[in-house]
Amino acid sequence: MKKTILFAFFAAILFSCATTYQDKDVALYVSKKGTSTNKGTQEKPFASLNDAVKKAAEIKNKNKEASITIYVLPGSYELKEAIQIPASLSGLTIKGTNADEVSIKGSVTLNPSWKKYNENVYVTTVDENLEFDQLVVDNKAQILARYPNYDESAHYWQGYAADAIAKERLATWKQPEGAFFHALHRGKWGGYHYEITGVDANGEAILKGGQQNNRGSSYHEEYQMVENVFEELDSPGEWYLNTSENKLYYWPSKEVNISNAIVEASVLKDLIQVEGTLENPVKNVSISGITFKNTQRTFMEEFEPLLRSDWTIYRGAVLFFEGTENCSVTNSVFTNLGGNVIMASKYNKGLVIKGNHIYNCGASAVSFVGDASAVRSPSFNYSKYVAVKDMDTVSGPKNELYPRECLVDNNLIYRIGRVEKQTAGVQISMAMDITVSYNSIYDVPRAGINIGDGTWGGHILEFNDVFNTVLETSDHGSFNSWGRDRFWHPKRGKMDEITTEIPDMYLWDAVKTTIIRNNRFRCDHGWDIDLDDGSSNYHIYNNLMLNSGLKLREGFARVAENNIMVNNSLHPHVWFANSRDVFKHNIVGNTYQDVGLLGWGKELDYNLFPNEAAMMKPQIYGRDLHSAFGDPMFKDPKNLDFSVKENSPALKLGFKNFPMDQFGVQKEALKKIAKTPEVPEIRDASESKGSPVVAWLRNNLKSVESEQEQSAYGLNTPEGVIVLRIWKPSPAVQNGGIKQGDVILKAGGKKVKTVEEFFKVNVENTKDTLDIVVMRNQSEVPLTIKTK
Repeated sequence: MKKTILFAFFAAILFSCATTYQDKDVALYVSKKGTSTNKGTQEKPFASLNDAVKKAAEIKNKNKEASITIYVLPGSYELKEAIQIPASLSGLTIKGTNADEVSIKGSVTLNPSWKKYNENVYVTTVDENLEFDQLVVDNKAQILARYPNYDESAHYWQGYAADAIAKERLATWKQPEGAFFHALHRGKWGGYHYEITGVDANGEAILKGGQQNNRGSSYHEEYQMVENVFEELDSPGEWYLNTSENKLYYWPSKEVNISNAIVEASVLKDLIQVEGTLENPVKNVSISGITFKNTQRTFMEEFEPLLRSDWTIYRGAVLFFEGTENCSVTNSVFTNLGGNVIMASKYNKGLVIKGNHIYNCGASAVSFVGDASAVRSPSFNYSKYVAVKDMDTVSGPKNELYPRECLVDNNLIYRIGRVEKQTAGVQISMAMDITVSYNSIYDVPRAGINIGDGTWGGHILEFNDVFNTVLETSDHGSFNSWGRDRFWHPKRGKMDEITTEIPDMYLWDAVKTTIIRNNRFRCDHGWDIDLDDGSSNYHIYNNLMLNSGLKLREGFARVAENNIMVNNSLHPHVWFANSRDVFKHNIVGNTYQDVGLLGWGKELDYNLFPNEAAMMKPQIYGRDLHSAFGDPMFKDPKNLDFSVKENSPALKLGFKNFPMDQFGVQKEALKKIAKTPEVPEIRDASESKGSPVVAWLRNNLKSVESEQEQSAYGLNTPEGVIVLRIWKPSPAVQNGGIKQGDVILKAGGKKVKTVEEFFKVNVENTKDTLDIVVMRNQSEVPLTIKTK
């Protein structure tokens, strides 16, 4: 009898051990007080998240149905390698107690033994083979030794100089190899990054890189910066790592106590990678309540073009999702991260990114990037295209490798793009049905929200507050988009032929309407909303635009209604003869700023203009015949309330008030610290006379005079002479001469900014011909024209 009882007792124990993790809900714990040999219980927690994830994998291997929560208790955790979450870990939750208490880092803590190198600089030995490009002291990122010195108020690169890599400066560097050279695109359409690999026989830098922009150009001659040069370590906060000698040099700022400062070096570029496949996706993984910080920069990684947008991108991020369903990232903080913060790559469905605080990061905050294999007949560069005869003419995506039905909601995003300039608060490319709502996005080098192409639409952008954008680039908007899809051709004449023959071709890719509603935008360096090349199938309504209005460049079926444009107006640029665009029931602060239209759209009417002159201009073209002019009677513009009073003339035209108190992040903790845009001073909307149109050899010319014309003609600067109209028998037109739409940039070997400068060159010219350079179809073309 006793033997039977003992057998049953031990059998029960064995059964209990065998089924410890057979329960559906399992809790694992991570604590700074734990060890790697513990079991992960609350009493005996693991010491690292890596150990907890490894244990979760073991449990899942025994019970696929187990739902596992890893509780990360207060503390700072340094990862030895990025956490990998495959499909076998579906259902995993990683939950920190609070983002203020829990941090996960891509850095290691150094134990420096500082010695004086000179009066200001200290030096210490670091471990062999330790390489890093971010140094953090007392939780503050330091400055990699650079020229010119860091100056937050110095605009581009926080300090720029045309002689950043001049021969004379290179000659003063003992080891130029390994230095990083940063420069803006010549047209300021983003940035370029290079590594200096040596110096050639002429004493000039040998550069490796430049893959970060999809609109090929030489780099800007002035807006340049160089870093990672020992000889440039000449100001407080700067540092330099000599990898051959394993020596770290550092000039501490006044507030740093060098004897007890906490010094960390970033060694990882990724922290959590959630990766499955279309056939076997990772499902229901959630991450919350954690601060992620201190990762390496990624600007020298491999970049890939995103169709014919101006972008290339590194397909990677600190939190990376690929092949996932119904995952989430909530209530977390992301700061001092070197590259992209969160990315949904290829197939992702139902990803939720909500309630997060993202700031002081190197590249984009949130990116949705599909796979080009899902695009039918894709092209990858501005000048490339697939001929219609060779084109796949089926509508919509070719396969399922793209993000869809995802949500970016209630996030506070600012000071991103600190290193890479071809970045955005939210970037969308090759995706469908992405909702971006209640986010505050500001202090960014480029667009706050960017949509790179028309594939495949269905996005909803609502209740966002986007301002202080386009701080370091040019020719963009707080919202920016392109639509260089299958119908789009780099030669406008050819595109006119294609779209006349197949008028609904834009719907092959932009299969769903993208909605932009109930947002507040302000851009002081471009447009509030900028729908560039080919952007089609948009419904834009109930938006408050505080400074630079709405730009609609060549595209189809854009309906803009019930918007308020303070101090500005609609910018219709190079519209098609039958664009099907609609602009009605809007309040504008000026007359339309049109450039190069073939037609005035389907309907422009019932709009309120500031004065009669502003209204009369479109009426010349048979538009706005039912519109009116007058004071819109805003209720409280000094406090950003631009709703109109009950007796406003706008209401009689069909305008309807929309909420003025729901823009931006609404999560209380984030709303308390979020900024709001500067209140605009309402300007006098009286029209300027502008540059006169003058005749030359019976061709009509005028000077480029605005950023709008710069954008419309694809210029690097707002300078040059526009050929508005040609006279075919004119000698300057004959034998392949000038064409309507050309912009003359040079004449007789001299740069010409205005008509007057162009005429001066003609006066000095003693020949019957003149060598000129024109911008044509956004490419510089040299010509020799007859002048007599």
